[in-house]
Amino acid sequence: MHSTNKTSFLESVDLCFNRAAKALELPKGLAHQIRTCNAICEMKFGVELRGSYEIFTGWRATHSEHILPAKGGIRYAPFADQQEVEALAALMTYKCAIVNVPYAGSKGALKINPKDYTIDELEHITRRFTQELDKRGFLGPGLNVPAPDMGTGQRMMSWIADEYQRLHPSDINAKGCVTGKPVHFGGVEGRIEATGRGVQYGLREFFRNPGDLKEAGLEGSLQGKSIIIQGLGNVGYHAAKFLEEEDGAKIIAIIERDGAIINKSGLPVEEVSAYKQENRKVEGFPDATFEPDGAKILTHPCDILIPAAMEGVITEENAPHLQCKVLAEAANGPVTYEADQILNQRNIFIIPDAYLNAGGVTVSYFEWLKNLSHVKFGRMDRRFAEAQSQKIIELMERALGKNLDQNAKEQLLEGPNEINLVRSGLDDTMRESYNEVREQHLNNPMINDRRTAAYALSIRKIADIYDSMYL
Repeated sequence: MHSTNKTSFLESVDLCFNRAAKALELPKGLAHQIRTCNAICEMKFGVELRGSYEIFTGWRATHSEHILPAKGGIRYAPFADQQEVEALAALMTYKCAIVNVPYAGSKGALKINPKDYTIDELEHITRRFTQELDKRGFLGPGLNVPAPDMGTGQRMMSWIADEYQRLHPSDINAKGCVTGKPVHFGGVEGRIEATGRGVQYGLREFFRNPGDLKEAGLEGSLQGKSIIIQGLGNVGYHAAKFLEEEDGAKIIAIIERDGAIINKSGLPVEEVSAYKQENRKVEGFPDATFEPDGAKILTHPCDILIPAAMEGVITEENAPHLQCKVLAEAANGPVTYEADQILNQRNIFIIPDAYLNAGGVTVSYFEWLKNLSHVKFGRMDRRFAEAQSQKIIELMERALGKNLDQNAKEQLLEGPNEINLVRSGLDDTMRESYNEVREQHLNNPMINDRRTAAYALSIRKIADIYDSMYL
């Protein structure tokens, strides 16, 4: 359900920005320059469908142009509006700066329910939207690069890339006009899982910091920690799956549109996902208690609560009742400004969205680099690394006077491939950025929480670029 809180999503983002800007010493007017959305375009265009014309409304916002291209997803949703697009574009500007991805922020939306149209109709609509974006200067590998978001996916990104190539047949970098494409069409391995994988890597880095664990009232590792996931879409599914299967966390509740399922011993994420795909609901999943009012479960006791769906689900009404120790924001803007203040007063440790869900744009950046270089990651060095490993193994076997275990040998011999390199790059990004945000928090006495620290970090980096422009 779309949020109807007193403070809008855009207002919440701007209030968080203002709070962080006050903690920094910036030249007069620069904070306002950074915060202001540079361009927003509303497009109305007709598409011939089912023997008549239907008019669609879409938006594309470029929040900042301190660096180009601008980057940000396109969502298809019946509740989409201009304010939401502006808020998401602003958040993308700050997010890219936090994780050191050289993009400005952008966002797009089409006011449409994709379920109301056939695949052929969606292709026709998407290609028309692409034409509108292109003619208005909101699309291009060096200018503005969309990606999938709510209601869109790989197939739609392929349509956009193909249409852009048709409009610009001499542009050899045309496929770089959009990310989130299928691997066979210029995409990169690991893009679908990227946001959820980034959530996992961010939480791992949190558990590597004893001071943060102590502040949150936790200890040890992710092993056995109780987690509630709100939203089993692409982000929530991958975050939950990796945390359960690779880190030994217990997913004790999953909240979906039809309600929530609970099992204190842990839910098998892969099985829940398969059940949901088959039945279009989580109700009835075996060995779990069903709660029809899923929102109630947001306040259920757990170590980590991960909202991974819509903005504005944690409000001033339910924030006083949350019983998690860590709130890990996998969705964009899941906590309203009022709720954020309440949670900070209650000392609930928040890992903010502007950092934690940046895995998607980070791996999109890798895909864009692949498109511009026209070389698959690992192609140039995989066999070289394999040959180097072979020499090391031979030296070890001669020194030991015996052969190594065959399985261990095969693992050592495997050179870097695309998925491993993408995950490595994402892991490094999430580790480095976490500690930059942490240092910003610890080193500025005017900053009292990680969200403000994340915003302050991004503002400082963007301000430095503006300063360089006007030297």
